[in-house]
Amino acid sequence: MLFTLPNIALLPLSPLQNLLKKASVLHIVRYTEPKLPFFVRKRIAEQTLNYLFREQLNDDEFYFLEGQQLGLDIRDIDIRIAFTCRDEKLVVLPADKPDAWIRGDAKDFIQMAGQDVDPDTLFFQRRLVIEGNTELGLTIKNLMDSVDWSEMPALFKRSIKLAQRAIN
Repeated sequence: MLFTLPNIALLPLSPLQNLLKKASVLHIVRYTEPKLPFFVRKRIAEQTLNYLFREQLNDDEFYFLEGQQLGLDIRDIDIRIAFTCRDEKLVVLPADKPDAWIRGDAKDFIQMAGQDVDPDTLFFQRRLVIEGNTELGLTIKNLMDSVDWSEMPALFKRSIKLAQRAIN
């Protein structure tokens, strides 16, 4: 009689294993990102943002950001990024003095992008917070509300699904 061992990769993860998996993804991002030179982070972020929002940029929907800076602060993984709009392109800047901040944890930003939770819910529950120029922050929030995330490129959607699994 032949006995085969089960494929352990197919076994469900224990709560502890899930916690370690989540911690390791956040740990990797948290400790790798600051070690990258700014020009590398800038290039990656600009190419990603300009690709994802190319339709909105072509429709001049980011006009309100020209001459102003918006900062994103992903608190639990210590990532801060600021950007503005110049010549119909999003430009990443050092996060020194943005006019407005949107702050929250990675899970909340991922849930918003994955359309798991209505953005208004995240703001009303204070899981995402606007600070500084609230008019600028609300304008970008409303723009993000109007984005049809299901129309985003397949790679973006797969990345969001992977991120959702990592944080859940």
